[in-house]
Amino acid sequence: MHSDAAAVNFQLNSHLSTLANIHKIYHTLNRLNLTEDVGQDDHQTGESLSKIRRIGSLRSCSSSDCFSKVMPPRKKRRPAAGDDLSAKKSRHDGKYDSTRIKAEEEEVFSSKRCLEWFYEYAGTDDIVGPEGMEKFCEDIGVEPENVVMLVLAWKLDAQNMGYFTLQEWLKGMTSLQCDTTEKLRNSLDYLRSLLNEPTNFKLIYRYAFDFAREKDQRSLDINTAKCMLGLLLGKAWSLFPVFHQFLEQSKYKVINKDQWCNVLEFSRTINLDLSNYDEDGALLLDEFVEWYKGKQMT
Repeated sequence: MHSDAAAVNFQLNSHLSTLANIHKIYHTLNRLNLTEDVGQDDHQTGESLSKIRRIGSLRSCSSSDCFSKVMPPRKKRRPAAGDDLSAKKSRHDGKYDSTRIKAEEEEVFSSKRCLEWFYEYAGTDDIVGPEGMEKFCEDIGVEPENVVMLVLAWKLDAQNMGYFTLQEWLKGMTSLQCDTTEKLRNSLDYLRSLLNEPTNFKLIYRYAFDFAREKDQRSLDINTAKCMLGLLLGKAWSLFPVFHQFLEQSKYKVINKDQWCNVLEFSRTINLDLSNYDEDGALLLDEFVEWYKGKQMT
C-alpha cells in the first residue's frame, strides 16, 4: 500500500511538472505569435486608455466643481510698498518730463509770444508810445533815461525816440532772441557790454544823433545834445564836465552831425591837458580849447 501511494505521488508530481512546462511553452508561443496577439493587445490597450480618459474626465470635472464650490472668491492682491513707490516714480517722471518739455519750449524763441508781448504795451495800436514805454521800462527794471535803453533802441533800429513800432520790435527782439520780459531782463548786461567795444560804441554814438533829433531838423538842439552826450560820454570822458560847462555858457543853440562826431574823436584822442591838440578848423572844439585854457589861467 505504501509503495502504491509513493508511485501515485511520483506520477502526480511528474504530471504537474509537465503541465508547468507546457504552460511556459504556451506563453512563449503566444509571445511569438505577434500578428494576432498584438492586435488583440492594442484593442485591449485602446479600451483601457478610453476608460482611463473617461475616468480622468469625470475626475477632472468633479474636481473643478468641488474646487469652485469649496474655494472662496479670489481677492485682489494688495499693492506692495515697492509697487506704490514705482507708481509714484512713474507719475513723478511723467510730471518731470512734461515740465522739462514746457521749459524747453519756453526757452525757444516764439514770434507769436513776442507779438503778444508787444501788444501788452502797444494796446490796439501797432506802436509802443510814451505811456507804453513807461510801463515797459518799469517792467524790465530800467529808467527811461538809462543808457541801456539807447542800446536797446539801437538793436531795434528804432527811428523815433520814445516809440517802438511793431516791425522794429519784432526785428530787434528776434535778433536778441527775447520774447518775454524775463528774457530781456536777462539780456540787459549783454546790452551794456556792447558799450565797452569801441566799434559798437562808435556805431551807437552815431545812431544816437539821428535817433534823438527831430526828423524835420538836420541838427540836434543843444539841450538834447547835452543830455545825450552826458549819457554816452559822462562816465567815459574825464573832460566831459568841463565841456558841458562850455556848452552851457556858449552861444550854440544846435549841434550838427559833423560837430557831434568830432566830439567823440576829440574825447578819444586828445590828452586831458590838451597838449596834443592842434587847431584844425573845427570851430566848436577850437573855441572849447581856447575857453578851457583861459579858464585854467584864471
